[in-house]
Amino acid sequence: MNKATRKAVIAGNWKMNKTPAEAAALIEEMKPLVKDADCEVVLCVPYVDIAAAVEAAKGSNIKIGAENVHFKASGAYTGEISAEMLLACGVEYVIIGHSERRTYFGETDQTVNLRTLAALNAGLKVIVCVGETLEQRELGYTETLLKFQTKMALTGVTKEQLKNVVIAYEPVWAIGTGVTATDDQADEGNGFVRAAVAEAYGAEAAEAITVQYGGSMNAKNADGLVDKINVDGGLIGGASLKAADFAVIVKAASK
Repeated sequence: MNKATRKAVIAGNWKMNKTPAEAAALIEEMKPLVKDADCEVVLCVPYVDIAAAVEAAKGSNIKIGAENVHFKASGAYTGEISAEMLLACGVEYVIIGHSERRTYFGETDQTVNLRTLAALNAGLKVIVCVGETLEQRELGYTETLLKFQTKMALTGVTKEQLKNVVIAYEPVWAIGTGVTATDDQADEGNGFVRAAVAEAYGAEAAEAITVQYGGSMNAKNADGLVDKINVDGGLIGGASLKAADFAVIVKAASK
């Protein structure tokens, strides 16, 4: 991390877990454990948990985010939620383009871009996910793919709006598999993302943007990962559902 030029962000992605009551209880457990964090602490929760999470997080340093957003303000999009709806619920952040959304729900680079623009235009902060599959890595396409996905996601995003963008490098082969990229692999992937931002917006913007690592970061490997210059925190899956483990990761990013 380089806290002199950019902020560290630890964001939990709860995925499809926790009822509203369970969400409130977990946040109450987390609050005293992360209250002294020297990094941004975010919990991205299922839609049904947002109200309970916002209420539970009041008065604390925990920001609440959503796990997805649609690119239209309203309309015949059954099951979807707009950026304006999220804002009205007290959400500050939203995850866009997670590999599970791309794999299971048809997200493309184009829809990721549309969702990113909609969220930013509404005033939300976004966590945009990019990452390669194992096959793509083995074929040597990691750098090409990460740069392409990053630039596609940011198409039409202004330099001013870029200040509200966090990018999470999540190698698909390390999501929910228990397999984690080595510290050097994570740093390299994040570096490719930062290089793409530099190519599109200049070196100063690239140095200022927060780039997280998100492939199975946990309490055991967080120290080594965040010690790398290009790793500015993490997008945390399973470990964000355990208060003690999440607190260890936040502590690692607070050093």
